[in-house]
Amino acid sequence: MSDNSKIEWTDATWNPVRGCTKISPGCLHCYAETFAERFRGVPGHPFEQGFDLRLVPDKLGDPLRWSTARMIFVNSMSDLFHRDVPDDYIVSVARVMAAANWHTFQVLTKRADRLRDLLHGKLRFAAGQSHIWWGVSVENRKHGLPRVGLLRDTPAAVRFLSVEPLLEDLGQFDLAGIHWVIVGGESGPGARPMSAAWVRSIRAQCRAAHVPFFFKQWGGVRKKEAGRTLDGHTYDEFPAKSANPVPDSEALACLQETAAEYSVAARR
Repeated sequence: MSDNSKIEWTDATWNPVRGCTKISPGCLHCYAETFAERFRGVPGHPFEQGFDLRLVPDKLGDPLRWSTARMIFVNSMSDLFHRDVPDDYIVSVARVMAAANWHTFQVLTKRADRLRDLLHGKLRFAAGQSHIWWGVSVENRKHGLPRVGLLRDTPAAVRFLSVEPLLEDLGQFDLAGIHWVIVGGESGPGARPMSAAWVRSIRAQCRAAHVPFFFKQWGGVRKKEAGRTLDGHTYDEFPAKSANPVPDSEALACLQETAAEYSVAARR
């Protein structure tokens, strides 16, 4: 896990899976791939295999070792619902999230069809827990907006959209059943531009639907210079977080033992 994440809408990251593959235009300039490939072939580095997808069962129990509540972005360097991640492994990740309920988990995917199917099935036990937020990425109308409908068709207690990188005007779309919207432009070399009018349209729709709106960044080649204010304001809105207490030391130790068992089972 990485504490003090630089991602504006979370506190920490947790990656029990590493690596991914591209499936839509939003993946073109993937920051995670760019970072991981720098270390391909470096012996002993977490990304020695570059951005090749692999499970990391030794990381499964990490959230249970943090006794201070945090917002945790799950798989910032992968996609939990990638087709090559076994169902049983995803269930183990969800069991840890369910047990570590003093944290808030933010799960984001582009594989919205698998998310929907598993939340209706093997992950039903975790779907309705208010400290686990389930989200989909939305970059354009063709690929992104259908994910919103798939997300809506889940029993999740908290559903969110990460509209980043926003690549075009999304027009009017249905925010019913959505509890949070993040918007951001692409950053880094070759970043595709984002129009302020596209962002304002989403902000207006969030206001009309009473959905918290978080503006992450304008992006561009010089992300820091572009900043993250919109019309003179910084938008840092969040859904209400659950306030579950941290277990006492004895209960926490028991949870950690259980997480260790998950890790051992996942290695088999």
